[in-house]
Amino acid sequence: MSGNPRGHVVVMKFGGTSVEDSAAILRTASIVRGRMRKGLCPVIVVSAMAKVTDTLLAAAAASGRNDREEALRLSDMLRTRHLTVARELVSGDRLTTLQINLHHDFDALDELLRGITAVGELTERTSDNVVSFGERLSSVMVAGAFAEHGLQSTHVDARTVILTDAHYGKAAPNESAIEAALSTCVVPLIESGSVPVLGGFIGSCNGITTTLGRGGSDYTAAIIGGGLHAGAIEIWTDVDGIMTTDPRICGDALRVKTISFEEAAELAYFGAKVLHPATILPAVQKNIPVWVLNSRNAENEGTKIVAMPPPCASPFKSIAAKKRLTIIDIVASRMLLAHGFLKKVFDIFDKHQCAIDMVSTSEVSISVTVDSRETLPAICEELSCIADVKYESSKALICLVGEDIRGQSGIAGKVFSAISHINIRMISQGASEINMSFMVNEEDVDEAIRSLHNTFFTSPDPAVFDVEVSTVASNG
Repeated sequence: MSGNPRGHVVVMKFGGTSVEDSAAILRTASIVRGRMRKGLCPVIVVSAMAKVTDTLLAAAAASGRNDREEALRLSDMLRTRHLTVARELVSGDRLTTLQINLHHDFDALDELLRGITAVGELTERTSDNVVSFGERLSSVMVAGAFAEHGLQSTHVDARTVILTDAHYGKAAPNESAIEAALSTCVVPLIESGSVPVLGGFIGSCNGITTTLGRGGSDYTAAIIGGGLHAGAIEIWTDVDGIMTTDPRICGDALRVKTISFEEAAELAYFGAKVLHPATILPAVQKNIPVWVLNSRNAENEGTKIVAMPPPCASPFKSIAAKKRLTIIDIVASRMLLAHGFLKKVFDIFDKHQCAIDMVSTSEVSISVTVDSRETLPAICEELSCIADVKYESSKALICLVGEDIRGQSGIAGKVFSAISHINIRMISQGASEINMSFMVNEEDVDEAIRSLHNTFFTSPDPAVFDVEVSTVASNG
């Protein structure tokens, strides 16, 4: 390949539903072939097949409680599923080789599960090893399927490229080491015209398998895209892109054509399931556009995430909701304004590695929202030493994202008029120009979102939203 290949490199991440069976994997191969016809150089990142990660976690948990029979039953179920899909994808010598590789991996998995049962303890390090098999298996199968269907492809073990620290379960990538590994392991394949195929989500620290946390395959794609200085990163999923809200709540939700990095990251953090929140960061740093696309509807343009999107006449781009939250009220009438009191409060949350979603203060109290239920009793016990503490669970945070919200006169009044029939617990706007958030009871989420969507998306800006779909639906 002549010249600098990097601008022609497109990192394509395919989620679990995009590789869930042989039909989905063949669709993936067709999409990749289409990119190559356009003169692009794809680098493929794949998730585990749909539901495999959950099954592996269940198998690990069974081993941890000494239920060896259940752990091995789950592993055997996955072995049968993968071998069945392999037979549907490839044939001849390639099938024989793939079957040998799959059996080798499942034998290793079974040995690992037996070892956990024997020791009687499931550590985070061991759990990472178990759950990594999903992406290790799917990437080998996808590479074999590509080769069977005429795509020159090479499987690359992601653990040789995604080098991390030893924070098992949520490892942090070493970006300089990853860029060097990509130059050694992946760039030569691109230059030779081959399609590298890697598993997402997994990495390694000094040869020990690590994972980037749930949803980490998106992060893998962004890290690789940044390390390769790629021209684009594509996140292939089972929806047409980022929507104005969850279509399961609002059937008239619209596709957002273009959105900023900041808006997309805000939506991802506050409950939009299309993207992993950390996905955006490496792309922002290198100013690489990210596309969210649908592998079941490959002709759809999807959503483009860029640094500087076109201006939008509508006040909001999208509405997201984050459920299963808890509000903690910390009341200390004599101590609140005392020097160092707030630091003591937040040091307790930091000690328990508990992230806070929203903070609201009054003259005598602090209210915070968290989604960590496991550490809640310990946090509240420590807080009670310095203040009166009470908490309410089953709350939800609704987040409206758009451009320059603070600069739009009367927008808050319009928002709260739309949901005047719903009880609101906390409100936050001042910290962000692009985000207005508030808390409601979980059972009120759907009604609140429908009311807001009906108020703010009746006349959507066609430059930013796919209004043609709405027009066709209304005329159908």
